[in-house]
Amino acid sequence: MRKIVMATAMLAMALPLAAQGGMGKMDMTKKIEGSGKLPEGWMVRFDPPRPNRPAAKIEEVDVRTMGNGIHFTTGPAGIYYNPKDMASGVYAIEATFSAKKSLMHEAYGIFIGGANLQDPTQSYLYFEIRPGMGDSILIQHRNGDDAKKMDKIAAWTSTDGAVHTDDAADGHSTNTLKIHVAPTAVHFYVNGKMVKEVKKSDLMGAATDGQTGIRINHNSDLHVEWKGVSK
Repeated sequence: MRKIVMATAMLAMALPLAAQGGMGKMDMTKKIEGSGKLPEGWMVRFDPPRPNRPAAKIEEVDVRTMGNGIHFTTGPAGIYYNPKDMASGVYAIEATFSAKKSLMHEAYGIFIGGANLQDPTQSYLYFEIRPGMGDSILIQHRNGDDAKKMDKIAAWTSTDGAVHTDDAADGHSTNTLKIHVAPTAVHFYVNGKMVKEVKKSDLMGAATDGQTGIRINHNSDLHVEWKGVSK
């Protein structure tokens, strides 16, 4: 009887691990063969690699100017920015994202307050949506390379219909995101609707002055109209 109980306990422990392993295989980063180049003036900082994984390379994403915007086909997740798009004081940034088919659980968005973006002490405040998973937003502060130190300012939170979720027929979606920095607060917009206001004192140490840009998760296929910084 004791052996049966022990065997049952070991099986119960193994099943969740097996499920995790299966999820890991389903969510592997796609292999993309890019040109090894970015649009003129743009830079990338890939997310830190998982333990025992090699660092991502620029050849693993395909990013190119297309029509009135930039088209991203990824591989690994990361942020993209042009050093000319620095901002301080009162300002706004805005971008429109279009996906021809559902990205499922993958998220994308924009960021402000970037500093030390090529170093382990990288810091930025980002605002994301994931239309394939419903109507919600994420506001988070990356505070260094350690993912455990991410500061969640607003965990995935409903916007009461502001996000244009994936079309039921073909999975496409288009959404415009905007961050407006006011003297004492930051306002977050989706498709013209303010979905969150956060006092600067509640940003958990995140800065609002600094580099601005775009965040794209892995395995994404997106066209982005980056409107940059406005006062």
